[in-house]
Amino acid sequence: MTGQVAPAERGSTRIADRVVSKIAAQAAREAIGTVPDGGTAPHATVTVQDSRARVRVSLDLGYPSDIGAQCGAVRSRVAQRVESLAGMEVPEVAVQIERLHSEQTRGAGGGRAR
Repeated sequence: MTGQVAPAERGSTRIADRVVSKIAAQAAREAIGTVPDGGTAPHATVTVQDSRARVRVSLDLGYPSDIGAQCGAVRSRVAQRVESLAGMEVPEVAVQIERLHSEQTRGAGGGRAR
């Protein structure tokens, strides 16, 4: 077996934090479906230590809606996708709602509803 290195001696692959962030943001988009009119696409930041990723996702949601259910779906989808695609444990997914967009505010340029 000349020229071959034993698996234990090969080292490991490190996935960049920005790649994990992109995976998490895409997973959040998948979980919420469409971005509300006037809203921005979800974005994520991650902190990776060893093979564990702590994720913070910021997103806009339509209103009225079941905000708790949508946040739960985002947490679940992000954890599942990061674990399956990056091979990292995800002990924490924090979801931050940046804005709620309602039918009343969409036509008024994003102002406050009265």
